[in-house]
Amino acid sequence: MTADAQTTRLHSFADDALGEHDAVGLAELVRSGERSPQELAAAAVERARRVEELHAVAYESYDKPLLPAERTGRLYGVPTFVKDNADLAGMPSNHGTQAFQGKLAREHGGYARQFLSAGMTVLGKSTLPEFGFNATTEPPFAPPTRNPWHTGYSVGGSSGGSAALVASGVVPIAHGNDGGGSIRIPAACAGLVGLKPSRGRHIDSAMARKLPVNIVSEGVLTRTVRDTAAYTAAAEEFWRNPGLPPIGYVEGPGSKRLRIALLLENIGGPVPPGPIRDAVEKVAATMESHGHHVEPVPMPFSAALETAFLEYWGLLATFVASTGKLADRRFDATRLDDLTLGLRRYFLRSAWRTPVMLYRLRAAAATYQRALGPYDAVLLPTLGRETPELGYLSPTVPFDELIERLRAYVSFTPINNITGTPINNITGTPSITVPAGLSPAGLPIGVQFAGTRGNERTLLELAYLLEAEHPFPRLG
Repeated sequence: MTADAQTTRLHSFADDALGEHDAVGLAELVRSGERSPQELAAAAVERARRVEELHAVAYESYDKPLLPAERTGRLYGVPTFVKDNADLAGMPSNHGTQAFQGKLAREHGGYARQFLSAGMTVLGKSTLPEFGFNATTEPPFAPPTRNPWHTGYSVGGSSGGSAALVASGVVPIAHGNDGGGSIRIPAACAGLVGLKPSRGRHIDSAMARKLPVNIVSEGVLTRTVRDTAAYTAAAEEFWRNPGLPPIGYVEGPGSKRLRIALLLENIGGPVPPGPIRDAVEKVAATMESHGHHVEPVPMPFSAALETAFLEYWGLLATFVASTGKLADRRFDATRLDDLTLGLRRYFLRSAWRTPVMLYRLRAAAATYQRALGPYDAVLLPTLGRETPELGYLSPTVPFDELIERLRAYVSFTPINNITGTPINNITGTPSITVPAGLSPAGLPIGVQFAGTRGNERTLLELAYLLEAEHPFPRLG
């Protein structure tokens, strides 16, 4: 374990089988015979044990890791963790709640099979807030998942455990999913790359298929753009949605000069001067220096869309609380956390507005296409404020106060979960978060590149360019 008493940074990078390699580098070592999957898994387990203080592991399978069935896959032999809301045979899925205890899954879920097709070794499940509803991973019944850049701060949510494990060096890549920013928020907090693909880009999980309206996309968190690109290619080789253009294996920046929209205001108004605005403007300058045209644009959405998303958020909490016993007779709704119960109460007070809420969410697709569709990409902040200290977004904060804090914090990420084409479904446009420097407090700041549905290739190319020009900060 490496910890600094002044900054309370915590990481597990060491001179071992994993070294400082990313997932692509480790897969190359396995293919060459220089390392074995067993050596890499053992090193990752040792690293995980050295940073247990992060509380990022929801379920350990260290003694019986889930090994790939065949010696195939772009990332064969690379150790990883899967978020604790995806079913893996022989492991429980507890969804970050104490309302029930998940049984051992009998088989892999549909998306899990696609994830495993990359050839990775699964060492266990990573933590998340209850049912992924919060933007921090701080369960009231267990220690919070800590940010390895500063253990007194949030690592985001809902894929917080995966972010902590990747940023701290335990594994180079881990699973996440994103229904309102749950890949991109922790990626920004932990200095990682986090791609939220277009909806439909991957096989839906059983959880997502049960939602009243599915806004969830699956993906990974990584320390390098090439790892995200390699996983994206591997997943596409297993299954590709014929309704979306293929991505292929993106290996570097593109050569085309692009028209990029610069979005520096959220629904509440302009992003104020400070580290977040500075980071976005620095990235904009880098894009212009490479011949891309960057053009400021106003926020195309009103407060009505933000309210509609909050109402839908409440609908999901109501759905979980009301149907939990159908999935597990032991489900106890009284043990749900205060955020989930507060969201349920919020929705029930406004349930009569559900048709209007769904209309506004679906209409957002046309608004997005009209305002931002003419651009090749959109550059915008990932978060509306800097990463907060633990406790600021805890589900134990009074509901109305917590919701206002969350509104300000996650004001940018939901846009790409609830917009896309065709407009008869909330299909979701792609967006990638990449590190863009450090705040004065020494915590990462992330920015997003977003695009129109199916345009992940362009986003990866832009991420490669930024990584080359401004190498991402690393803990190791």
